[in-house]
Amino acid sequence: MPETAVADADTGLSLKELARRHGLSASGRLPSLPEYARHLWAYRHFIQAHASAKTSSALGNTKLGMIWQVLTPIINAAVYYVIFGIILGGRNGVDNFIAYLCAGVFVFGFTQSVVQSGQNAITGNLGLIRALHFPRASLPLSVALVEIRNYVVALMVLMGIMLITGEPITAQWLLVIPVALLQAVFNTGLALFMARFGSKVRDIKQLIPFIMRFWLYGSAVLYPVTLFEQHLQGWALALVEANPLLIFIELMRHSLMEDVPLAGQPTLLWIQAVVWTVLVGLGGFVYFWRGEKGYGRG
Repeated sequence: MPETAVADADTGLSLKELARRHGLSASGRLPSLPEYARHLWAYRHFIQAHASAKTSSALGNTKLGMIWQVLTPIINAAVYYVIFGIILGGRNGVDNFIAYLCAGVFVFGFTQSVVQSGQNAITGNLGLIRALHFPRASLPLSVALVEIRNYVVALMVLMGIMLITGEPITAQWLLVIPVALLQAVFNTGLALFMARFGSKVRDIKQLIPFIMRFWLYGSAVLYPVTLFEQHLQGWALALVEANPLLIFIELMRHSLMEDVPLAGQPTLLWIQAVVWTVLVGLGGFVYFWRGEKGYGRG
């Protein structure tokens, strides 16, 4: 008679009950959401090390290295200023257009980088996934961590631009911290969502540039937000003003600039930002967790 049957007969327990008593679980079982979160916390050092390795590999072969984290958004802002500020006259609607433009470019660039890197978090690490056992959310989380670190540096530069262009330091600048934290959580959820979606729909990689360009134009990055009110009304205007990136950009401008036109009342913008953060942050985590057992297969 098999040993398992003997043990079952002697104890009077079913195999399932016996396994539960000794802390055993089914192979390939999807952990509960709290259990999965605890696993990720246990791998926090791996996430930090992986993020540092990605940063070093991305910039280690360039002569300027980490300086590109600062130069890239500045160069982007300079290009947009020449085209939209000088040639197309977009600066006429805002007193300090340089600061206004830079705030939009820096905030949008944070999310754009997360989306572009997040969709490749699983497909770009299949060898690691198939060779080692670890919670797969570690990969998009490390992507988000890389961009969060870059954004902290970018915010220091943005504050310097604000001072150079004549914006005074006020107590309102402290609001930059909660705005950045909310966007960081939002972007982390977005990275988790894009990681799973990108692993299932590989063609999304070809569409990302077009999607981000459309999102750029719909977020009042390059021109005054008041233009939307002049050309849209009703549900179309409400839809544009509910754009989460527009909301984060507006809050950052409100925090760092005086007398800046906004898409809505600051209180409403804060409420919308919190709602979007909870929906995308938590929703992205749950969506990625549900696919945990399928990553790296096929």
